[in-house]
Amino acid sequence: MLTFVILLVLIAALLTGMPIFAGLALTSIGITLIAEGSISSFADTVFAKLDNGLLTAIPMFAFMAHVMIRARVVDDLYDAANALVGHFKGGLAVATVLACTVFAAISGSSVATALTIGSSAIPQMKRFGYRPSDTYGVIAAGGTLGILIPPSGPLILYAIVSETSIGALFIAGLIPGVMMATLFALYCVAQGYARGDQRQIDWTGWRAVAGAMRKSVWSLIMPPLVLGGIYMGVFTASEAAAIGCIYALFVGVAVYRNFGARDLAITAYETVRTTAMLFMILAAAAMFGHAVTIIRLPIQLMESVTRMGLGPMEFILVVMAVIFVLGMFLETIAIILITTPIVLPALMSFDINLIWYGILLMINLELALITPPVGMNLFVIKGVANAPLAEVIRGALPYVLLMLFGLAVVLLFQPLALWLPELAGFGL
Repeated sequence: MLTFVILLVLIAALLTGMPIFAGLALTSIGITLIAEGSISSFADTVFAKLDNGLLTAIPMFAFMAHVMIRARVVDDLYDAANALVGHFKGGLAVATVLACTVFAAISGSSVATALTIGSSAIPQMKRFGYRPSDTYGVIAAGGTLGILIPPSGPLILYAIVSETSIGALFIAGLIPGVMMATLFALYCVAQGYARGDQRQIDWTGWRAVAGAMRKSVWSLIMPPLVLGGIYMGVFTASEAAAIGCIYALFVGVAVYRNFGARDLAITAYETVRTTAMLFMILAAAAMFGHAVTIIRLPIQLMESVTRMGLGPMEFILVVMAVIFVLGMFLETIAIILITTPIVLPALMSFDINLIWYGILLMINLELALITPPVGMNLFVIKGVANAPLAEVIRGALPYVLLMLFGLAVVLLFQPLALWLPELAGFGL
């Protein structure tokens, strides 16, 4: 009952339009004042949370993403994907999924992926006879891959809050991420054969494909460079972020030659703004975790679970159902920061692998981006295409079912998330 009341108060605060950090902080202050009559303990809690070397990865990955976005690598990415598979039935939609997959691995942001790929793909897909709802749906869903395919901002956030390995989480997201992209692509092909109004483009030959791939090679190198070094143990996640920044600057300045001093200033400003926002949210999340610990909420939750007789799998199913519902109303960052401190002690008590749970959480958060009424990618596509929201939602609904299927598969087969990290030598 207490958990429900706290969640209700917090959700009510966030639904007023209050910033996430403010809602978390005010709720935490209220709980602590009632429980202890003082908030002096917050200072040590916040300092301990932010005094963490892993946090350096956040601004560096954000900087890397902003540089690659401003360097306009997406045009070459989409052209390459289009040249490779656009001549198949439903090929343009598959090309969009491929472009979203690669760009997600560059930007680490679902909203940025949907916005950037959508700007290029929507006019092309409409020109070749794709139904508007199908067009909006595949881009909204493809954009969600930014959460699961590393480097991912939400994965980093979860790693910091749960004190798990960023490198292990990054590698764990690869197979589920590729699996989700494959499911989307197969659905696009099936949809292309089922609907006669979706025409493929003419095959331009292998020479054109080779030329398009050659133009996009600099952006295609980025994901294996960043993740390959982590996988091989050459550098840590923070060092990988620094190398990614250097590589992104090299591509923008020396290869594309469209990234100047003004772009650098804008990128630095956007990076600082994004980082400051995330650090404020992390500080508020630390306060919230401290507050719920003071009132013994995690212990009470565990006692309730014990009385219900739930086993580890039943507990995971209940948590996933709650997060799915929360995803209809809250942003992904808010869900991570609200739920993780509460369920973490129970997960550890049940000896549930935190890496595996993190991947399940990310897939569920992908769902949050395309489930109404507060699916961020739905509003992004609505804005880009100037389309009715109902039509965007209608196009995204089949992908909700595909994601639920993907979530069930990873839930039933843990090795999909854990095999690569174990192979890479991470102690799980």
